[in-house]
Amino acid sequence: MKAQEREEFIDTLQRRFTHGMHRHAGVDWSDVLGRLRAHPEKLKTLLAMEKTGGEPDVVGSADGSGAYLFVDCAAESPKGRRSLCYDRQALDARKENKPQGSAMDMAADMGVALLTEDQYRLLQQNGEFDLKTSSWVATPPDVRKLGGALFCDRRYGKVFVYHNGAESYYAARGFRGAVSV
Repeated sequence: MKAQEREEFIDTLQRRFTHGMHRHAGVDWSDVLGRLRAHPEKLKTLLAMEKTGGEPDVVGSADGSGAYLFVDCAAESPKGRRSLCYDRQALDARKENKPQGSAMDMAADMGVALLTEDQYRLLQQNGEFDLKTSSWVATPPDVRKLGGALFCDRRYGKVFVYHNGAESYYAARGFRGAVSV
């Protein structure tokens, strides 16, 4: 990442941070900026989240190591990460009408993890997300072993967790990522 692009992107993150203070009350931007400067490799991951429509922002305060969790805070599931089945196994199992890829593969390529169900519910405490879309979430191995995968959305003022065959994909289903910096 070139210096000018890096600084412009950091400015974007700072504006979003300032606008979304309700997501990280009590967190000081200078502390987050210090972490970003100390871990410049994470900017590439955050930029990948941004370029695919995720609008990453800090949610909550630093963990015990001083790291901050950035999560996709776009109102709807990131547009550049939709129409994906759950994982490589599901993609390989499809014989016809294969999607372009899988959520797990794309997340790994970006350097993010899919939100867990708990992280998704915590995100929903900071606003209303996925009112028209849905997002794959990390699926427990016992569910995945049986061929299923989990996804979440918000409807009727409630957060719902559903299941689907891992090989399914829909234009309105993507995934939200998380990365510690």
